[in-house]
Amino acid sequence: MSWVTAALRSSVGKKFVMGITGLFLCGFLVIHLAGNLLLYIGDGTVYNEYAHKLHSNPILLFVAEVILFAGFLIHIYLAIVTNRENRAARGVRYAVKKTKREDRTVNLFGWTPDTTMFASGAVILGFLVVHLSDFKFGDIVHGERIAGLEPADKARILMSDAIRAGIYLVGSIFVGIHVSHGFWSAFQSLGVNHPKYNDWIRKVGIAFAIIVAVGFGSFFVWGISGGEVDPAVEEAPVGSSSVLETAPPRPDQYTQK
Repeated sequence: MSWVTAALRSSVGKKFVMGITGLFLCGFLVIHLAGNLLLYIGDGTVYNEYAHKLHSNPILLFVAEVILFAGFLIHIYLAIVTNRENRAARGVRYAVKKTKREDRTVNLFGWTPDTTMFASGAVILGFLVVHLSDFKFGDIVHGERIAGLEPADKARILMSDAIRAGIYLVGSIFVGIHVSHGFWSAFQSLGVNHPKYNDWIRKVGIAFAIIVAVGFGSFFVWGISGGEVDPAVEEAPVGSSSVLETAPPRPDQYTQK
């Protein structure tokens, strides 16, 4: 394992691993978005089946989550280390940054893609914490317990909250900003750098970023516009111990056929 340690000590090695983990996380975004889009099919049954199937094998799910979190942690750690090294190498930060490199163009605030990527990544990290808190560890929304609800109903209740939906919209936008440069940068880090392909990779990255931002951001509109929440959930009295304590059964519910 000494060669791994030696590789991670070099700037080239760090960028290579960042490129690998970056593309891995892009692949996760595709899978995650595809699964979430099932919310738009029917009354949520398809999404519920997908979610239950996903959690039907606890061991496999645990392994997948460990690999995913490891990818996130490695990517975040290398981003922090690389950003720190870049700042140290530049020495004094000037108000106006000049560069001759095509991939280090500056904007009106004097930010390069490096600083923009780090800032957007920090916002995404905060968004990720909120997302995990809601969907993996969340228990109370609107003063009601959501533990035990079907996945589709839980998503609808969470996204019907204006503040949460706003956070998700902002998070989706920053994911798009981060990916728009990160996708192309990952290929550069892996050595895929040729005038014949660079322009196409950059265009694909921008298109991918737009799809991701619009796709995840659409759930904000879906939630605020009032996704069809199960009437039993919608009518739960405020302050009740559980939203699963629903309206009384229909008179004909237990009638013998």
